[in-house]
Amino acid sequence: MGILENKSNARIFYKYLSKVYDRVNRFNWTEEMRAEALSWLEFGDDPKVLDVGCGTGFGTEGLLEHADDVHGLDQSVHQMEKAFEKFGRHDRVNFYRGDAERLPFRDDTFDVVWSSGSIEYWPNPVEGLRELRRVAVPGGQVLVVGPDYPHNPVLQRVADAIMLFYDADEADRMFEAAGYEEFEHHIQRATPQSPRAITTVARVPGGDGTDGESGSTAADADASTVDAE
Repeated sequence: MGILENKSNARIFYKYLSKVYDRVNRFNWTEEMRAEALSWLEFGDDPKVLDVGCGTGFGTEGLLEHADDVHGLDQSVHQMEKAFEKFGRHDRVNFYRGDAERLPFRDDTFDVVWSSGSIEYWPNPVEGLRELRRVAVPGGQVLVVGPDYPHNPVLQRVADAIMLFYDADEADRMFEAAGYEEFEHHIQRATPQSPRAITTVARVPGGDGTDGESGSTAADADASTVDAE
């Protein structure tokens, strides 16, 4: 387990990273990559959407282009404060402090569940993926963006020491263990020199009375809620 897969370490890390996160993040996770990922989702009419690990709200911003009923959750107060400054006062976004592995929402609540740049910090990613599936409606979609496992052996050792990096085979294992039966992986990259992101789009079983086809192609929640009017 990498050092940042410890939730206390991750909170301290983001306390300081939040000050420069928006400037740093754009080099690895761009608006173009976000738009491409959003194009793989089906929002339908009046969707209810959850952004898990919303951070400073980069994913939230994209989701607001497709939905009015948007909710964001993060364990870092400092990251979430940045997101609330952007959207909480002006847009219909509800922000919650909570844990991806113990989401404070009822079953079958959201039409789309999005999580970008968060799974790599989860100590138990399969449990987190189960939670995303639990709060999504049957037939809804779950999209997860994480860091693709590097090919260079030296970089692999560094990656393993820091946080979760995973390839398509490991993504297959995690999503199957979490109960997903229909999903696909996409590799995204800002530039040829940038780190690769692995983006998985999964369908939650049960929406049409079938479970889909198996396989793929290619801390406690805080009860406090910040509601934007």
